[in-house]
Amino acid sequence: MAETLIGSEIIKLAGEIRQKIAQGEEVYNFTIGDFDPEVFPIPTALETAIIAAYQAKNTNYPPAEGVLELRKAVANFIQDFQGLEYPLSSILIGGGARPMIYAIYATLLDAGDKVVFPIPSWNNNHYCHLLGANPVLVETFPEDNFMPTPASLAPHLAGATLLSLCSPLNPTGTVFSKESLEGICDLVLAENARRGENEKPLYVLYDQIYSVLTFNDIKHYDPVSLRPEMRDYTLFVDGISKCFAATGIRVGWTFGPTAVVDKMKSILSHIGAWAPKAEQLATATFLENESEKTAFLDTFKPAIKARLSAFHEGIQMLKNEGFAVDSIAPQAAIYLTLKFALHGKTTSKGKVLETTADVTDYILNEAGLAIVPFSAFGASANSPWYRMSVGTCKMSDVAAALVKLKAALVLLQKY
Repeated sequence: MAETLIGSEIIKLAGEIRQKIAQGEEVYNFTIGDFDPEVFPIPTALETAIIAAYQAKNTNYPPAEGVLELRKAVANFIQDFQGLEYPLSSILIGGGARPMIYAIYATLLDAGDKVVFPIPSWNNNHYCHLLGANPVLVETFPEDNFMPTPASLAPHLAGATLLSLCSPLNPTGTVFSKESLEGICDLVLAENARRGENEKPLYVLYDQIYSVLTFNDIKHYDPVSLRPEMRDYTLFVDGISKCFAATGIRVGWTFGPTAVVDKMKSILSHIGAWAPKAEQLATATFLENESEKTAFLDTFKPAIKARLSAFHEGIQMLKNEGFAVDSIAPQAAIYLTLKFALHGKTTSKGKVLETTADVTDYILNEAGLAIVPFSAFGASANSPWYRMSVGTCKMSDVAAALVKLKAALVLLQKY
């Protein structure tokens, strides 16, 4: 397993970018789904609470399921944001979303079990590899904003143990419509109704780590709110990493059927994938502080949206000028979906851009723009679509990056 495990393509690419920057090259690094703390610091109230928790000597082991104060705060957060009531026994705290996703996979899947997930999507292929599961990749398309549809998933659910979904979606920053998610829930419920007592249920992993970061009139929908019967089959994944720019604080949670969450707790207790006790207590304090939460999001969300919208508008201007580029209007998260249909173009040095890797290198070396191809998220090797992450982006970067990009595109059209 270890010999054939592929490392994170995004982290590898980011490492190459950092090396270029260290050598003095000007690069706009929009690869990692992270935040520059100088641009997007964590909420001041959260920072203050973390310091206070350490000063109060909260440096010993936390309970395996998470500190009581945080599980209560998460229960309140779920109820306030989604209108869902979950008992504390159904809430598990961990060191960010990744351990929660891994624990869901490890709890539900035996080797060879079938996992259905759309592509592009984040890391499902690697979790399948780690657990020896059988991945079933369902291709998505730009006309659906790269979100899976009931029609695309329906042929693959028979015999599956897990359907892994994410909304808002990493890498696209797009979301499920109410109608589409309702249709998918109906398929899951029908499949479970069909199964016998000795068959495993079909569960849904619902990663909603970006759910707070929706823009304009875009709404976040979840399976249990739309179809209450989905409560028995849905494992939610969430946390503070994205909605409060707190990626390095490592506080995430899952909630779902108590029997499954109990087993996840056992797995994580053996791994030791806890969030530090001080950070847990501080997060509890922050989540219960409505005024501080609101004040942060009232500044944070418009700032993210401004960057995404500015890049989208700039790409659309380039498209209207005849360049082979496109983008999908931002809906949520910190990502913009971009298209660079540059395959077959010839550079000034006489090199033909035959592959997506060639296109990616050209955009990086000529425009100084570092973005991640959808192939890193399971899409075909020659997909022309890319993810741009704006968590490290200053507003002043937008215009400068677009100027350099246009110059690179102009140069490419001459040959």
